[in-house]
Amino acid sequence: MSGNAFGRIVRLVARRPLPVLAVTLLLALGGGVLALRLDTSAATDTLVGRSSDSFKETERYRRDFGDEAVVVLVQGELTKTVLTTDLLRVLGLEGCLGGNIPEDDLQKALAEHRKNPAKGLPPACGEIAKLRPAKAVYGPATFINTSAAQISDEYVRRSTGAEKQARRAANAARKISAARGDPPAEQERLAKAASEAVMTRFQLYIARLALKFGFVGIPSINNPEFVSRVVFSDTQPGVPKARFGYLFPSKDAALIQIRMRPELTDVQRRRAIELVEEAASARVFQPREGARYVVTGVPVVTERLAGAVRDSIVILLVAALLVMAATLAFVFRTRLRLLPLVIALAAAGMTFGALSLAGGSLTMASIAVLPVLIGLAVDYAIQFQARFDEQRGRRRRTGDDVVEDAAAAAAVGGPTIVTAGVATAVGFLVLLLSPVPMVRGFGLLLVVGILIALVLAIVAGFAALVRFGGGSPRPPRVRGARLEAFGERLAGRAWRALGVALARPRKVLAIALAVAVLGLVLDSQSAVESDIQKLVPQDLQALRDVDDLQDATGVSGEIDVAVRADDITRPEVLRWMTAFQSEVLRAHGYRAGKRCTQGEGAPELCPALSLTDLFGSAGADQAKVRKLLRQVPPYFSQGVISKDRRTASLAFGIRLMPLARQKEVVDDIKDRLDPPEGVSAAVVGLPVLAAEANGALSSPLRRGLTLLAALAGVFLVLLAVRRSPRAAAVPLIPIALATGWSGLVLFVLGLLPGPLEVELNPMSVTLGALVIAISTEFSVLLSARYRQERENGAGPARAVELAYASTGAAVLASGATAIAGFAALAASDIRMLRDFGIVTVVDLTVSLLGVMLVLPAALVWAEEHGPFSLRDLDPRPLLREARARRTPADAP
Repeated sequence: MSGNAFGRIVRLVARRPLPVLAVTLLLALGGGVLALRLDTSAATDTLVGRSSDSFKETERYRRDFGDEAVVVLVQGELTKTVLTTDLLRVLGLEGCLGGNIPEDDLQKALAEHRKNPAKGLPPACGEIAKLRPAKAVYGPATFINTSAAQISDEYVRRSTGAEKQARRAANAARKISAARGDPPAEQERLAKAASEAVMTRFQLYIARLALKFGFVGIPSINNPEFVSRVVFSDTQPGVPKARFGYLFPSKDAALIQIRMRPELTDVQRRRAIELVEEAASARVFQPREGARYVVTGVPVVTERLAGAVRDSIVILLVAALLVMAATLAFVFRTRLRLLPLVIALAAAGMTFGALSLAGGSLTMASIAVLPVLIGLAVDYAIQFQARFDEQRGRRRRTGDDVVEDAAAAAAVGGPTIVTAGVATAVGFLVLLLSPVPMVRGFGLLLVVGILIALVLAIVAGFAALVRFGGGSPRPPRVRGARLEAFGERLAGRAWRALGVALARPRKVLAIALAVAVLGLVLDSQSAVESDIQKLVPQDLQALRDVDDLQDATGVSGEIDVAVRADDITRPEVLRWMTAFQSEVLRAHGYRAGKRCTQGEGAPELCPALSLTDLFGSAGADQAKVRKLLRQVPPYFSQGVISKDRRTASLAFGIRLMPLARQKEVVDDIKDRLDPPEGVSAAVVGLPVLAAEANGALSSPLRRGLTLLAALAGVFLVLLAVRRSPRAAAVPLIPIALATGWSGLVLFVLGLLPGPLEVELNPMSVTLGALVIAISTEFSVLLSARYRQERENGAGPARAVELAYASTGAAVLASGATAIAGFAALAASDIRMLRDFGIVTVVDLTVSLLGVMLVLPAALVWAEEHGPFSLRDLDPRPLLREARARRTPADAP
């Protein structure tokens, strides 16, 4: 778009500024309201693409067996939990969480609870019954109660059979006696004796079974002797049997697992977790013998972490906006000095409002868009406002002439500023190449936000300037540009450094290139911190709860292997599953008889509820396995085998560990997969997807290729606008070098001790694109202004002076404002946010200083083969000015 086109647009806007501002205000407020409706998402499709094999297999697994488990840890001495009336309270909680209470019974229990909170069912149970969030609930009390019911049912079945057999024996004896001619009394005596003999044999059989398994009395959840025989080891009193480790992981813990329905929305899942917490805190379910409930698990930690980051960044952003406003008021000495920040906030509101209208949601990455977008939008608005003030100061006019001044400023600055903005957007657009959906969303949302910010800076910005900023004109005075706050000595040194860059461009560029290469090499060695225990506040309750879970059980999450076959009960399939499970467990430190809670040296992987746990005694005998599966209650078997018997689950409990190590564990399991012919197996679950996403984010090769793609995209944009490879390439020199300088600084910060250490994390690792984007913005604007001054006849030194005194002043103002805003994030107690803020400040500072110091050398070096003669180059006037004047802005 030509400068005249920008001028015409601004004339149209300037004639009716108030309606334009009113519409802008309404759109901004509407966008803000819509943005407040955005919900945070921790869905798996934000980690890996829906087309990936891991995602597809995970979704298939969830349809069969449910989502990641929410865990209720019953923490307390196990004997007191299961051998007292507390077991009935746990049973009540499990029934509530399952949501399968008959409607009439539910309403009566809810009414009873309203009268007496110590009885009945709390309101959370009623809401759970309506929402039905659980696909399956596995708990210790339900297991014991079902075991007792099964034994009782089996006893009734066999007792009924014995009674039928006794009647047949009595009838047979009666017939034989009658055939002999015995009197009726004798016939009845013999019939009774035959019946009693059968029942006696049955009673002896039952007595032998009771003796064998140690049962005393009728099997019942109320029978402590029965419960003890089911749960605890025969040789270690008080220690639960190892084969029930998924329910009773230690002598001080029991587990209730709730697998959510996979079709729940993010809002429903979040509400379901809240309902589980409400039910677990209800008085009627509270244990009386010292145990307590801890609601935890991967879904809980994910939701709470996302919420903590969201809440923290909102608070920090408010602080950042205040800091940016103060900085802008100080360094941007002009009328309506806070206007750029207002425009930036409007752009942010519209951008996130558009995200809401599009049906999107907030992720960890999209939340990070907000401060970046505000910084860029402030820069665009400052650039246009500086051009307007410059135009007003040059013409020395007031009144109606303000419209023409605005149009002239847009015509002169519009093409360059929009070109810089489009090039910046293209730099972020390469993030769409990322395999991680939330990174792609980060890039796309930023591109949309940049376009909105550019439009607002032109339309609303000039409307506000014409309506409220058309008073007595004065040229913008940017304290940051004049370096007043840093003192005359520092100002002189800065301008002497520019003089050196002009006098020795090859040497300056060579040194800059060497430093950049060193930085790129070291950056490839920088580790990406992925240990959640280090990235979040240690006082985060969800983290403490998952620590309690790991202390009690030895694990904090679960990796699943989905096994599929035409018939999962085939002997060769069963043998392979058993052998594979044993091999994986052994490779990661688990040994039979070794508990997962043994502290230091505990295994990385432990057994979890799997199909192999059900047919352990049946071995690979297909008939026995099928018979056993028919006897296992559906609520229990549905967690390990599908109804059609084509899919089975092998599960491994996993400890908390950095995502990098977690990926190594997942890869090792995948490498060991070698199912028999006709059988497929896939490693699935949220830990798998998270590890893969982290691997993609932290890959040095992928980061390097992304930066190259961004540079190529920026070059193509500049080439299309400037129609000259040299003119397009020169601004890229400091941009490309800045990526290496940033890597070097971050590598050094990563070597600092203790709390001063700064490391890349999954939230900041993609900010390499920010270096290119910000450097592009600064470099394109300054190089364009330099070319303009050279075409107007100024020599190189004078052209640098004029460019840096005008456009450079605005660049310093916007850069200082953005740096100050991001510095506020560094005060966060969430290390992930703190490091994100520090990394962004480093990127902005390096981009700003690199462009300001290296770009002049690149411009002069390029002129060796350009249209201007190097005979015009004389840096001595600039050096004299540094000594004689505090700032070149005062030059005549």
